[in-house]
Amino acid sequence: MGLVGKLQAETLIVAPADKFHEIFSCRPHHISNVCPEKIQKVNLHEGEWGTSGYVIEWNYNIDGNDHVAKQIVEVIDGENKSVTYKFIEGDLLKKYKSFVILLQTIPKGDATWVHWTLEYEKLNKDIPAPIKELGFLVLVGEDVDGHLVQA
Repeated sequence: MGLVGKLQAETLIVAPADKFHEIFSCRPHHISNVCPEKIQKVNLHEGEWGTSGYVIEWNYNIDGNDHVAKQIVEVIDGENKSVTYKFIEGDLLKKYKSFVILLQTIPKGDATWVHWTLEYEKLNKDIPAPIKELGFLVLVGEDVDGHLVQA
């Protein structure tokens, strides 16, 4: 197997695409209020919330293990309701030379398709594909969906 890979997952949610997109592109710091057991905090390091190029740091927990990730929000595409996050520091970069998350929300009638794509390059062939991380993102997205529907 090669060192470069891509994983994708798609889920159907009931929240409107624009509201879901807004949380992940402009207000990710609110996610820690929605699912504090998964996301402890999100801090702004550079730039302004909701503008391409801002830098954020996530403190999160997967399977009882605390992690940190610093990302640059490279692209916020309001028209296509997509956000691209590039990891620049943190625990994942101990295993991956590069790691990018692309999140897109696609309206589908009264529902929304949430499409997650992870693009990565492993540091070596013994590193597993980030399947656990992809599953974690799907679960966070489901928590945000539940919050938006109740709001």
